[in-house]
Amino acid sequence: MMKRKNVLTVMIGAALTFGITASAYAATTLKLSHNHPRGHVVHQAMDAMAKEVSLLTDGEVRIRIYPDAQLGTQRESMELMQNGALDMVKSNAAELEAFAPAYAAFNLPYIFRDKSHYYNVQEGEIGEEILASSRDSGFIGLTYYDAGARSFYASKPINTPADLKGLKIRVQPSPSAIAMVNALGGSPTPLAYGELYTALQQGVVDAAENNIPSFSLSRHSEVSKYYSLDEHTMVPDVLVISNTAYDGLSDEHRAALKLAATHSMELMKKLWAKSEATEREKAEKLGVTFIEPNKAAFIKAVQPMYQEIAKSNPELNKIIERIKAVK
Repeated sequence: MMKRKNVLTVMIGAALTFGITASAYAATTLKLSHNHPRGHVVHQAMDAMAKEVSLLTDGEVRIRIYPDAQLGTQRESMELMQNGALDMVKSNAAELEAFAPAYAAFNLPYIFRDKSHYYNVQEGEIGEEILASSRDSGFIGLTYYDAGARSFYASKPINTPADLKGLKIRVQPSPSAIAMVNALGGSPTPLAYGELYTALQQGVVDAAENNIPSFSLSRHSEVSKYYSLDEHTMVPDVLVISNTAYDGLSDEHRAALKLAATHSMELMKKLWAKSEATEREKAEKLGVTFIEPNKAAFIKAVQPMYQEIAKSNPELNKIIERIKAVK
């Protein structure tokens, strides 16, 4: 970057007399797309990251954030990034499973013992390997963002897997999510997130699953009055960057970006905990009943998934065993 700045200084010497600096010409602007509103905590975390990146690089690397699906849905943004029209996207492990199979580990039910285990896997060797595993698809992961635990919600109480039998349940387009709902006796129905409110309202689907802030902020609490805290999965959001954009940065700027992304991950944990408490309180005021279901029954019901993986997917099974061994 310094060599480039020196060349630019020579080329625009006349412009410098008008107060235009070489660093302004050398700046790299990375375009980042996500599908949440500006008020969402993940936007706040990424905004903090963008400010830190600019500070650490003396303004030579800037991140311009496009929230609220301005540049398309999450899937469309991923395709734009692969085509070179975008540099960075906030996605999630369920979506990324289609691009890098290792992400499937994050989508499996009850794979994490608790929140500490979840964080330790992400921030350790396994988590970094999974972030790097998508390079052949044209991008790599920079960091994970807490997205809480996902649970079922519907217009009736869900206390055991038997209560899901025959229900059409909206799921993300993830093979693991589909297999999980099948194992629990429901009928998995992949559906775009933006269509879910109307689908629940009109009975196109009977139930859905997500974390508490998404349940509340999307106003699904208006049409689904029972939220069952079965906490079947902890699926992180993931910040990814195209190989082209990442490889185009200097070693120094890549290190600055990674550091700022890691700091934003830590900030996100605090923001998420606060948001979860706030949005649960809002939902309760709208008449939502939060249920403590028989979690052991859910855990037992999904065990055939792991037995099938052990037989048919040795690579994923190795990752599962490594995750189980993490303290």
